[in-house]
Amino acid sequence: MRENLSDQRLASSSSSPARYGQSNERLRRSQAERESSARTYPRSLPFAVKYAQGAEIVDADGETYIDCLAGAGTLALGHNHPEVTQEVERLLAEDRPLHTLDVTTPEKEAFVDALFDSLPDEFTDTAKVQFCSPAGTDAVEAALKLVKTSTGNRSVLGFQGGYHGMTSGALSLMGDTDAKEPVPGLMSNVHHLPYPDPYRHPFGLDADGHEPVSHFAERVLADPESGVTDPAGLIVELVQGEGGVNPAPDEWVREIRRITNEHDVPMIVDEIQTGMGRTGETWSFEHADIVPDVLTCSKAIGGGLPLAVVVYDEELDVWDPGAHAGTFRGHQLAMAAGRVTIRHVVENDLDEHAAEMGERLREPLADLERRFDAVGDVRGRGLMLGVEFVDTATETPDGEVPPPDGDLASAVKSECFDHGLIIETGGRDSAVARFLPPLTITRNQVDEIADRFREAVEAVVEGHSGVTS
Repeated sequence: MRENLSDQRLASSSSSPARYGQSNERLRRSQAERESSARTYPRSLPFAVKYAQGAEIVDADGETYIDCLAGAGTLALGHNHPEVTQEVERLLAEDRPLHTLDVTTPEKEAFVDALFDSLPDEFTDTAKVQFCSPAGTDAVEAALKLVKTSTGNRSVLGFQGGYHGMTSGALSLMGDTDAKEPVPGLMSNVHHLPYPDPYRHPFGLDADGHEPVSHFAERVLADPESGVTDPAGLIVELVQGEGGVNPAPDEWVREIRRITNEHDVPMIVDEIQTGMGRTGETWSFEHADIVPDVLTCSKAIGGGLPLAVVVYDEELDVWDPGAHAGTFRGHQLAMAAGRVTIRHVVENDLDEHAAEMGERLREPLADLERRFDAVGDVRGRGLMLGVEFVDTATETPDGEVPPPDGDLASAVKSECFDHGLIIETGGRDSAVARFLPPLTITRNQVDEIADRFREAVEAVVEGHSGVTS
């Protein structure tokens, strides 16, 4: 009945979605004809989304899927959470403003209250917030501009494997060189430090070898012959997302915080994907019990609507009026949806739920690692998990792990889709299957995700040389 009523309402307008047909094939064909060749997800997820609720998506042909992508981690409460949709409807019914630039409103003040309440007092006691254009990459650009303006320095330190967005400054910090190769004139004075990936350690060491990585970073800052001028800031993801779901050891994070403090380098923690309960703490930096100088936030803090902010120590607040702006920094619906989402995550301990559900999902993934040589590594934190597939047919020197196998990961992703499971890939050669389900995922749904992924892996890998006894 819901579908029929929806179609009747849509058909009342010549410009409604109904006029474009309702099948996956027709909608995707129209998209391919009219949208940019830069589109990505439709190439590996061959459907058109019609309805979505919680962790489930229904496509235009009526097929149902479990969504383990969730807007690349944006939908902390899943699709169309009733508390979020009710609040958005309330604002519309009350004729609240939709757009106010950076003029304040009751909704904006309530959002800041919720955001600051979710952060440690030690951080917010001296914090300022800057609203940006609505994408996370703009929060990164704002953070870079902030630390450069405050320190007067120009160099920026990032990390190998990092991902911070697709605008010029953020792109220059990306570890993936393929994405940067076609774009001339990116931000200069960017230096990439090694990241302590225990599976593919930058120095070829074992999982306990994160100390040399922090020692290298310290030498870069202390050595007058390092070739790196005094940095304006250091930016880091404490769980690299697009880079392959690589969690940084807490001890290493604390060392980086010590080093940046001692050398007066503002530490920017990119929480755009990790923030708001995703990793098993409300904010990923809380695992290591540190306080950053700057925090970039987006995705989940908007409750599914576009919103991005930078929260930073007031000592860095030397900007002149208008030094950083953005037309849509006054997106009131996103602030209302974000406030409800933040409050729901905190009041319902969804960070703890994410930690519990993450462990529940990790166990069957680890079982696949034990069964199949082609499943090289299972890693992550909370409900931010990754499975790296490797090429076992290629000979490797003793002590080295096999090379990543992006073709195998792509085949598993496609097979997952056929089993009604939406995942994404990332990391080197896109060889890491990534899981980012809503934080509201249930135990039964987690078990169903594990079963569907296992069936997909078995279908693709079983019978090949990767099978072990």
